[in-house]
Amino acid sequence: KCAHLRLACQTEPKPYYTSKLWWCGITLLGLGEVGQFTAYGFAPIALVTPLGCISVIGSAFISVLFLKKTMRAADILGGTLAVTGAYLLVTFAPNVPQELTARRVQNYLVSWPFLVYSILEIIIFCILLYFYKRKAVKHIVVLLMMVALLASLTVIAVKAVASMITLSVQGKMQLTYPVFYIMIVLMTTSCVFQVKFLNQAMHLYEATAVVPINFVFFTTSAIISGVIFYREFQSAALLNVFMFLFGCLLSFLGVFVIVRNKKEEHLQIPFIDCGHVPGQKMTGKIQPDSHSSCYGTLNNEDDLVKSQS
Repeated sequence: KCAHLRLACQTEPKPYYTSKLWWCGITLLGLGEVGQFTAYGFAPIALVTPLGCISVIGSAFISVLFLKKTMRAADILGGTLAVTGAYLLVTFAPNVPQELTARRVQNYLVSWPFLVYSILEIIIFCILLYFYKRKAVKHIVVLLMMVALLASLTVIAVKAVASMITLSVQGKMQLTYPVFYIMIVLMTTSCVFQVKFLNQAMHLYEATAVVPINFVFFTTSAIISGVIFYREFQSAALLNVFMFLFGCLLSFLGVFVIVRNKKEEHLQIPFIDCGHVPGQKMTGKIQPDSHSSCYGTLNNEDDLVKSQS
């Protein structure tokens, strides 16, 4: 964002991919995603996914330094709620160490709880897709529900792939099993369609609405898939489950408070849209005359057109 804003202020804007600052940001973003991918190989889904609220907190506070945003009381309150929720998540998250081998993943894939869950998820997704395609229903809840349903498959596949790679690095080769490549295909396919529907939601709605709703839906679906597929809360005490859910609630509330009523910053547009102009297309723009105080003035060679007007 900082790179885009700097490029927009230049007299001769250059493509964003020529900016060293932009490449620095993309590199850091990639390292963060690699770290999150690796975390799935060592920790339960129910712990890794809700901690994504830290990225929202980080964005709010880092924007003060790099984008010169104003620190709001809502940012401090939301950050406090989210950090408190994260502490409860770490403290009461399921701690069931399990060696996730390829054979165990195969057994989980054919277990009846996951089969029932998969059938229900496919039915719900098909219903939502029918309304999206046939009825042109593009409500934010419909779009982000489809993203969440796909995300549940993504996190299952990501954890399986990360765990099998981790075991292989440790000397217990798992990459020769077909299920490893099945999980890679599932991970890639679900990610691609996630991006499609999430991009549609970002195009139609403000990010201040998409971010918190997507975080809640994504986290909830990921926790449910972890509980059903990997049985992460199988032997957890009732108090631990309650405090974990309370931590999730605080994290959700913190994210909502941070993004609530936050104004989006748009890049300055060098033209003025005058709507429908006779003789022009609806997408036509009238450029301001730099030598006149009036907008939309015609050039000197257009005297004939001016007299006709």
